[in-house]
Amino acid sequence: MARRLIGRVAALARYPVKSMLGEELSETEITIGGAVGDRAWALREIATGKIVSAKKFSRMFEFRASYDSQPSIGATTPVTIQLPSGKTIHADDPEASEVVSAALGRIVRLERVDSTKRERAGIDPATVFGDVPVEKVQPAFTAATLPDDFGLARGTFFDSAIMHVIATGTLRHLARLAPGSVFDARRFRPSILVDTGDDADSFVEDGWLEGILEVGETMRVIKMRPALRCVMTTHPQDGLAQDFAILRAAAFHHRANVGVFAAVGAPGKVRVGDPVHLAS
Repeated sequence: MARRLIGRVAALARYPVKSMLGEELSETEITIGGAVGDRAWALREIATGKIVSAKKFSRMFEFRASYDSQPSIGATTPVTIQLPSGKTIHADDPEASEVVSAALGRIVRLERVDSTKRERAGIDPATVFGDVPVEKVQPAFTAATLPDDFGLARGTFFDSAIMHVIATGTLRHLARLAPGSVFDARRFRPSILVDTGDDADSFVEDGWLEGILEVGETMRVIKMRPALRCVMTTHPQDGLAQDFAILRAAAFHHRANVGVFAAVGAPGKVRVGDPVHLAS
């Protein structure tokens, strides 16, 4: 099996509450089930019974969740939620659901992930791909026929996969295709951002799909597939303005795929600066 260095870990991220802003990390423990503590909580919309997603509720990006201390496997570590007002609460506070409901403008309930369930999250078919027609991204559907929800990975609050990786070269390439937009990695919410150098003439991850990413000493990323993007990439957050051109560029130049969704083939601790090799 051939093996070559393709870059280094540039950033790591974890999202304690699904669809809220999360935390940037210098290192993280990644298990077969993903980064420890990632998407451990979510909101359930009481009116529909579905899990809340920023695909439908852009105001989720006005909230930020972070751990009070480093989470560990099997332990319950307090999660602090910062509200749009700047005030904070803990996710397990008795009044937390009521407080978040009032701030979001929807009646919701904070829930921990249940490994025995398969949940569904709600979307708005008319807006899920921003101003890109649904049929451009999902040729079998239109806004009128696209379902208004989607299934999450079994036993998790992850949309499609427990691992999401993006190359900096891809973001540079997109910036050349749409020079008026800021292709900040935070828009795409990767678990791992790989610095692949100065080349900016392709969607780098296309060359990874048949291989395995070896990250740091032991962690392995397997079963990579193109990551389909949605309106979440266009939402305003932390100094980034709303920009529908972000998704438009991805849709018209790469079938709305940016980065890869994947599984974990071997666990391990990953640190910013770790080498990333492609084995194929």
